[in-house]
Amino acid sequence: MARIVGYIATSLDGFIATPEGNLDWLVHQQFDAGELTYENFIAGIRTVVMGRDTYDWIANQDMDWPYTGKRSIVVTSRPLPDPKGELEVWSDGVDTLITYLRGLEDGDVWMIGGGRLQMAFMERGALDEIEIYVIPEIIGGGIPLFPATGFRASPTLMAVNHMPPSVVRLQYRFN
Repeated sequence: MARIVGYIATSLDGFIATPEGNLDWLVHQQFDAGELTYENFIAGIRTVVMGRDTYDWIANQDMDWPYTGKRSIVVTSRPLPDPKGELEVWSDGVDTLITYLRGLEDGDVWMIGGGRLQMAFMERGALDEIEIYVIPEIIGGGIPLFPATGFRASPTLMAVNHMPPSVVRLQYRFN
């Protein structure tokens, strides 16, 4: 059974992007991740799942599809004109998607991007772990790490890592 994991960065004031979806505050940060690099993380991932907003943001970047060789699923009710990369469009609902993902046995699943889809999985008890990278930037507003839905949980802290000079990685498991 596949593990379903989150891997996301947040500003110190709890936002994953500016109101316009800008990540400039994130990309100029340099830090030493040691063994906890993105490359090591993505090596264990076989399937990436993202919502439509995340897909649109990635598709609008001036780069090749970053998940070539991975099963890529976009959760959306709208058609994707001229999809970038080999994609599966999922419109059959989150519960059906969770059942499908849990049946995979070829590697972990990464919930990419914003907190809305991750929150939908958390609300259903389907997010196993999450890594949150706290970036020492205050951006003053934007898209929150998690939307306010009324959901409550007490995940178990698995690890805290300092990544010099000033980034912190928090790893939690949901029981």
